[in-house]
Amino acid sequence: MKKYSILFTINITFLISFILITVSFLAFYNFNNQKEKHFNNKRDMEISKIFMHQYRMGGMTNELVEYLESLDFSVITDAKEIKNILDNKDIKVKELKSKGLFTLRQIELQDKSFILIQTPNEKVILADKSFLRDNKSTIFIVYITIVLIFAFLYLSIINKLKPLKALKESVKNFGNENFDFRGFTSNNDEISQLSNEFYKSAKKLKKLKESRNVFIRNIMHELKTPITKGKFLMQLPQTDQNVESMQKVFYRLESLINEFASIEELISTKKELEIKNYYLEDIIDNAVDILMCNDDEVIKEFENIKIDVDFNLFSIAVKNLLDNGVKYSKDKKIVIKNDADKLIFENEGIQLSYPIENYFEPFFRGGDAKSNQSFGLGLYIVKHILDAHNLKLKYEYENNINRFIIFS
Repeated sequence: MKKYSILFTINITFLISFILITVSFLAFYNFNNQKEKHFNNKRDMEISKIFMHQYRMGGMTNELVEYLESLDFSVITDAKEIKNILDNKDIKVKELKSKGLFTLRQIELQDKSFILIQTPNEKVILADKSFLRDNKSTIFIVYITIVLIFAFLYLSIINKLKPLKALKESVKNFGNENFDFRGFTSNNDEISQLSNEFYKSAKKLKKLKESRNVFIRNIMHELKTPITKGKFLMQLPQTDQNVESMQKVFYRLESLINEFASIEELISTKKELEIKNYYLEDIIDNAVDILMCNDDEVIKEFENIKIDVDFNLFSIAVKNLLDNGVKYSKDKKIVIKNDADKLIFENEGIQLSYPIENYFEPFFRGGDAKSNQSFGLGLYIVKHILDAHNLKLKYEYENNINRFIIFS
């Protein structure tokens, strides 16, 4: 971890803070111990004075025992019990100031405190019932609580910074046009918002790259046919019919350029559609002209209704469906029908090898020889255009008939 990184700064800050908190609690713990010892010594001396004064006046009376009990001290006079206390290896003994014939000792054993008083006649132990290490336990509990809160804050901050680390790695990959960014998060903090905005930008850039690839490959694919026809016409005599055919080739090339621009704009941006009311036959005829296919290849069995679409874009979608229908049919024909709000394209041929959703992906091709000669962009473009019109496309196969249906 580099010393100028944010994580390094946070780790050092928390480490120093933890050390300071620990040192502060240790100092407070030692201070509290010293204060407690001073208080206990003073208290033991006061109790000892009371005991010795009363003992001189009348010995070990019931009144003296009851009085000490009221002060949270119990009196131990049993010689065997006293011996057990004094013989314990964990005992800590401290001499107190003696008073005449009385010898005083302060005893600590585990969590208990005693005062050993040697009277002229016997040994007496006063057990301090209030001597519990409550303060020390409280200090320890407070320390653990603060440490746990401290650890929670540290982990929370580190967790908040995780999107920043993922963002850094993704930025590194941008130079290689790697836009597969997986840093989206549902958090609402500033770093998460920055990460999410970057994620959205990455998706847009990926879409632009995808659009560029589609655009280039589509140009390569679509220009091939008119260029081939143009080269063939150049070798023929310059008759009026051949000149007219040559003009159609150039018209086709011009139409393709406009089509490419529309497709690129649709895929890479949110294009504003020019929705108007058009006759279906005008759209079909325009698609046939763009495709430059023969009229007998397209069989019209539809009612010439009016539909609300973007004329140029919808013509491109129809053209791609016609192209696929003619290319993959056994008889090189495609039938166009309509039923209520459905537009149907039928051709005789083999069933699609994969679910139609697979063909909506760019550059996806089936397993047959014809599909391997294409770029796998036809249905991908159709799907985008229909999505922009809030329309759907489904596929059916029945009795050797492929059926592509556009519906709302």
